[in-house]
Amino acid sequence: MTEQEKQATLRHELYHELTERVLPFWAEHTLDPVHGGFVGQIDHFGVTQPEAPKGVVLNARILWTFSAANRLLEGNAYRHEADRAFAYLITHGWDSENEGVFWSLDYRGEPLDTRKQTYAQAFAIYGLTEYHRATGSVEALQRAIRLFELMETHTFDPQHGGYIEAFQRDWSVLDDMRLSDKDLNAPKSMNTLLHVLEAYTNLLRVWPNAALRRQLTALTERFLDTVIEPETYHLRLFFDKDWSLLSELVSYGHDIEAAWLLLDAAEVLGDTALYARVREAAIGIAHTTLREGLDADGGLFYEFENTLDADKHWWPQAEAVVGFLVAYRETGDAAFLDAAVAAWNFTKRCMLDLENGEWFGRVNRAGVPYKDEDKVGFWKCPYHNARVCFEVMARLHSETMPATISTK
Repeated sequence: MTEQEKQATLRHELYHELTERVLPFWAEHTLDPVHGGFVGQIDHFGVTQPEAPKGVVLNARILWTFSAANRLLEGNAYRHEADRAFAYLITHGWDSENEGVFWSLDYRGEPLDTRKQTYAQAFAIYGLTEYHRATGSVEALQRAIRLFELMETHTFDPQHGGYIEAFQRDWSVLDDMRLSDKDLNAPKSMNTLLHVLEAYTNLLRVWPNAALRRQLTALTERFLDTVIEPETYHLRLFFDKDWSLLSELVSYGHDIEAAWLLLDAAEVLGDTALYARVREAAIGIAHTTLREGLDADGGLFYEFENTLDADKHWWPQAEAVVGFLVAYRETGDAAFLDAAVAAWNFTKRCMLDLENGEWFGRVNRAGVPYKDEDKVGFWKCPYHNARVCFEVMARLHSETMPATISTK
């Protein structure tokens, strides 16, 4: 198969995955008909847990997904679901007393965990800006801008740069700042910084503000100067306030995700010299991920710290397809295209649940699913696996293909 044929096949199959499986699953199975918004949990077997808590990050990612679908697919697709996610976020997720968004709600939509996690503020910006891009909503843009202002006031570290992880409801100091039980209680993390960068990139697309541009530039440079390890091209994950490193953990999915998100940020910034620096780093990351993170079966390993975690989680597979495809289009190196195709072929074989829908949350190295992983949950969302479809379809757009998606 030629390189052109591989790209056409990849685009066709991911269009089918998006329009026939991922988006219909979330539209048909996740709406909460009793309490509004979307359900907080559906288990491995497809059973809805109606009284599960509702993560605000999950809602923001649903908002982003259906907004992107409405913007990019023909026929005013999924506008109802995007409107529903927007209304729920601003009605239930927004703190009317102190502003910003909560961390979680109970199943009725009442505040459950009221802390202000920077990660959640970033994803709210990401979802709101995409909704604005899709619908022209002035309120969505205004709230995204307000979140930017709140983050710069409360979460930005003016002494050392970067963004502090979390605060109490009133934006005062919080002792336990962990994003999840598996994370370190560190003041700064690569994961949060990456998604602030992602959110600010999308906001800059629609709001060309000088302060936003300055902060996104500084954050991109922080990745180049501090977060990316210059010899290995792995991302450092946890830091003290002064950027002292607190962990040697390697996350292969975050590595390859960061490679293409940093390129996206540099492209939107329009700084030629910065783009050249980011491009060099991104290609280095892609080479390292290809060499160390990709299993012989095409799946991307999860983590490494002293020993390899060889499980295959759902989201790194999606990021591998995008990251390797972007590296291929930057370099012309067919090995990256083959890696993107291999990651997708692994996903087709092992990650797609053809019986109950959506993707398995995690499989072992033999490809056997873990039955305690959710289909929908606090972290299991439509954002990664819908986005890989959007990105592949847009980046491999061709006049010979059906006009089913707009280019960026």
